[in-house]
Amino acid sequence: MTLTTAQADYDAFRAQGLKLDMSRGKPAPEQLDLSNDLLGPLGDHLAADGTDTRNYGGGIGLPEARALFASLLDQPVANVIVDSNASLSLMHDVIVYHLLHGAPDQPSWLSQKPVKFLCPVPGYDRHFSICQSLGIEMINVRLNDDGPDMDQVEALVANDPAIKGMWCVPKYANPSGAVYSDAVVTRLANMKTAAADFRLMWDDAYRLHHLTTSPCDVANILSACEAAGHADRVFIFASTSKITLAGAGMAAMAASASNLQWWQKHANIRSIGPDKVNQLRHVRFLKDRANVEALMMRHQAILRPKFDAVLAQFEAHLSGIAEVSWTHPNGGYFIDLQTPPGFAKKTVELAKAAGITLTPAGAAFPYGKDPQDRHIRIAPSFPSLGDITEAAKGIALCLKLALAS
Repeated sequence: MTLTTAQADYDAFRAQGLKLDMSRGKPAPEQLDLSNDLLGPLGDHLAADGTDTRNYGGGIGLPEARALFASLLDQPVANVIVDSNASLSLMHDVIVYHLLHGAPDQPSWLSQKPVKFLCPVPGYDRHFSICQSLGIEMINVRLNDDGPDMDQVEALVANDPAIKGMWCVPKYANPSGAVYSDAVVTRLANMKTAAADFRLMWDDAYRLHHLTTSPCDVANILSACEAAGHADRVFIFASTSKITLAGAGMAAMAASASNLQWWQKHANIRSIGPDKVNQLRHVRFLKDRANVEALMMRHQAILRPKFDAVLAQFEAHLSGIAEVSWTHPNGGYFIDLQTPPGFAKKTVELAKAAGITLTPAGAAFPYGKDPQDRHIRIAPSFPSLGDITEAAKGIALCLKLALAS
């Protein structure tokens, strides 16, 4: 395509005056409407064991809330706690507790500085923000379709005791949609680490967020770690944020008995207990795993056409352009659009000028620095189907203009 043609197509698109924010993977209003029954009267306030949910206490969550998450995460109830509304808060606290207090029977991470984390890339920007805000050095590792490059990971953790952890989004990873293979899970559980207090931060955010009728399964990391003799290696995180109401749901953490005792010791100082009224409301609405899975099928019916629309526009406008590619995720909330090296930032800038706000180029990498300036995270969920179709076309035209300039 010539520069003149690309510029004319872009100018015509920009003239529409669109104002679309695609910078985050937010549920659409139609998805939130699926859980409107949560907003009605709760009725009584008593949990199944008679707990008055209006009062203090219950630091590890209501028994029925823990049982629900245990079912969703395929973990024993004894290994699950339910806390506030955000799994990201739990992740932040787990790292802060390690920094200040150390793992069980280990010195604090702050006393062992520097502290380093492995970050599979492209990855989730908010994970990286936690590390950056806490002064933790981040090391990029390649993320393949079946999970992190384990040859690279094993070599790094075996030789550097300062590497204390690794971020993992094992299913439908943000933004690539990668799914960890059984072999990767086994190697993560069994690998030798120079740090005795090495931790896998296992963010299972998209465990139930399928875009097809053939869901992907990921091996049970806690069971694998226990079998390998590393039961304390992993902390698993999940929430209902994209199942019911974003920012008004429940968050859960699964871990070994030792790690949960450690967490509760420090969390009891932070809080007198979570919002148990909200937990009771959610349990009565969600009921059980079968009901949750049925709800997620309704989410899929809203989301899948939007993903299909983006993929169709990319295929129509970008197919055949050298070094341009995009992922075809089976679940999650994102598509990873890859430009030729050096063109992601320019494409995002052109999109913004045309009324489309995207996540900043480079956000999927630590410190916001994509070494090749290639990755653009596309979040199809929030706009209407018509708007996301136009936006995808616009993004494609922006990339073509950037390449022609």
